[in-house]
Amino acid sequence: MRTNPRFIALAGVLTALVMVVTRFVVVPVGQGFFNFSDVAIYFIAFAFGPWMGLIAGGLGTALADISLGYASFAPLTFLAHGLQGFLAGYLYDRVHGAPLNKMLVGWLGGTIAMAGIYFVGEFFGAAFGWGGPAQATAEVVPNLLQNVGGGIVAIPLVILVQRAYPPLARFRANE
Repeated sequence: MRTNPRFIALAGVLTALVMVVTRFVVVPVGQGFFNFSDVAIYFIAFAFGPWMGLIAGGLGTALADISLGYASFAPLTFLAHGLQGFLAGYLYDRVHGAPLNKMLVGWLGGTIAMAGIYFVGEFFGAAFGWGGPAQATAEVVPNLLQNVGGGIVAIPLVILVQRAYPPLARFRANE
């Protein structure tokens, strides 16, 4: 990872994007809601690389938690979504094959990382206000569904944007 002014500026803009789609673009479902954070995180990880996925995914969602009044969850959210973005981008870089297959592997890895970190954190983190075993178990399916939806939207979006704007590859090459 090279930190130059362009990288820092892009990280700031993409972090803000993740925060906004997490905070303001929500779909009510039952007692809770789904948001579009996973769409943004997967798009960023595949289009801009693992480090940008870590920074924008982790910070953007943690800032959204803070702004929504869930500050106690911000550290866990940073870990879960930061690793989700990093792992998705990392696996995309390391897997050989067609871009679609690389994205599918990255998506699977990111999904397992995010849902797993939330489960473990909530299961053992009741002392931090992160739920407890019952909440951890209840959150598994919604976390997986949100990731499935995120990948279903993000993967075609990455393909279409890369096709429409080939210079996007330069941003990833400079990581």
